[in-house]
Amino acid sequence: MTERILEEPMLQRFAVYLQSEEKSPVTVEKYLRDVRRFADFSGRCGITRELVIAYKQNLITSGYSVASVNSMLASLSSLLRFLGWTDCQVKSLRRQRQVYCAPEKELTREEYLRLLQASNDRPQLNLLLQTICGTGIRISELKYFTVEAVERGEVVIQCKNKTRNVLLPSKLRKRLQRFAKSQQIDRGTIFVTRTGRPLNRSNVWAQMKKLCEKACVSESKVFPHNLRKLFARTYYNMVHDIAKLADMLGHSSIDTTRIYIM
Repeated sequence: MTERILEEPMLQRFAVYLQSEEKSPVTVEKYLRDVRRFADFSGRCGITRELVIAYKQNLITSGYSVASVNSMLASLSSLLRFLGWTDCQVKSLRRQRQVYCAPEKELTREEYLRLLQASNDRPQLNLLLQTICGTGIRISELKYFTVEAVERGEVVIQCKNKTRNVLLPSKLRKRLQRFAKSQQIDRGTIFVTRTGRPLNRSNVWAQMKKLCEKACVSESKVFPHNLRKLFARTYYNMVHDIAKLADMLGHSSIDTTRIYIM
């Protein structure tokens, strides 16, 4: 059998494949980062199942969490399937289902309000926090909040081969309209950088981290996805309809939604 050597052109073809599968740019970047880590580990060695097992053990001993190890192995498995090297795939780590959220990671409503207060002198960031926490959108979905969508009161989001409609609460809608007018944005995406490009995860994350000390909130709790989870918990506590919540969050599986409200 021809020795299997992982080379950069293979990874480039893999990236094209992921894009053809309509993976988001963030997901493609994450997959490539993971598989390049394995490529560095394997060097010029032939790819075998034994090597992948050794890599798996290396991740464990390097101190990564179970979730992180399984995430990196999932990326690698996707590459191995793409290359037709399925005999080299390994199983993910098994772990007991966690039925609660660790207090040091859960953002509370009171902490969210402190973040809002701390961002009062930064109108865009303040409104961005309200938008994510008031609708439960993903950070990558901010680009769909356009002047035209806000005017309709309904944002149509296309993500992961699914389309869903997000209805805007009236107060949030008015705030978005006032902000767009103040920034002289009369069409297109509302949340943009100074150069006019849509805000991305790294932009928002960096801005949120700067609020931590002023708001007296731990950095471990301050990231965009925690706002989405706070929306989910708040909505579920009011309505107790997990199926409707899954639709609102754009989840294909209710099992994923359960993680948000555990």
